[in-house]
Amino acid sequence: MAGYLAVNGVTLKAPKKFQVDVQDVDGESGRNAKGDMIRDRITQKQKLMIEWGPLTDYEISAILQAVDSAFFSCTYPNPKTGGMGTKTFYVGDRSAPTYSWVGKYPKWEGLTMDFVER
Repeated sequence: MAGYLAVNGVTLKAPKKFQVDVQDVDGESGRNAKGDMIRDRITQKQKLMIEWGPLTDYEISAILQAVDSAFFSCTYPNPKTGGMGTKTFYVGDRSAPTYSWVGKYPKWEGLTMDFVER
């Protein structure tokens, strides 16, 4: 992945997978009597779908703590602008499966989460 991923100015470990979705936000939209779409597009927002591979306890904790606030600033490779971009996001559900319970602490198979633009 070109560039890097940072939350509130702190660079995170590079993810295994990174995908950007561009979503239209519509107001009153629908079809008229002729069947033509009448659309009131208010804006566009981006959603970042992120997956990390195996993580240590320290790495997974750092990522989860970085996105703990209600909203946060994220710098990421933005395909729409063709360069790095910074926007305000909130985080969706976070999933952290384990792959080993050997020893005192579990080892993390990975971490997945979505960042949704405010």
